[in-house]
Amino acid sequence: MCKEGLGPGDTTSTFCGTPNYIAPEILRREEYGFSVDWWALGVLMFEMMAGRSPFDIITDNPDMNTEDYLFQVILEKPIRIPRFLSVKASHVLKGFLNKDPKERLGCWPQTGFSDIKFHAFFRSIDWDLLEKKQALPPFQPQITDDYGLDNFDTQFTS
Repeated sequence: MCKEGLGPGDTTSTFCGTPNYIAPEILRREEYGFSVDWWALGVLMFEMMAGRSPFDIITDNPDMNTEDYLFQVILEKPIRIPRFLSVKASHVLKGFLNKDPKERLGCWPQTGFSDIKFHAFFRSIDWDLLEKKQALPPFQPQITDDYGLDNFDTQFTS
């Protein structure tokens, strides 16, 4: 997802990405492969489940509101999973947000993506239907017209 043309086992070393989603190995200027994509998915899932970033920095101190400080937080601070999340959700987030890419969910050479497919959090997904683009989404918004803005907060549409 991050780099086109990468195959299994291939690596790159470019420094790129949206700051909040940059994996620790990129910040450490290490060679990396698909591990950075599983990290980014973990950040996105955390945001969707917790309603905030795993790296929220709430402070009035301008020195702590910089990209450099964010990168330091990504590299050094432990990620605290909210207690209101289910055990399965907590476990999958800890797996994707492991700072060691060799230990990250989906990155073990012997099993790779299978570890994600068979993780308890994703157990209800029919992967064959998903691959064929035949899986039904758990939520289907009702769209009243071609513009379909009914499902967006008026804060964003007015």
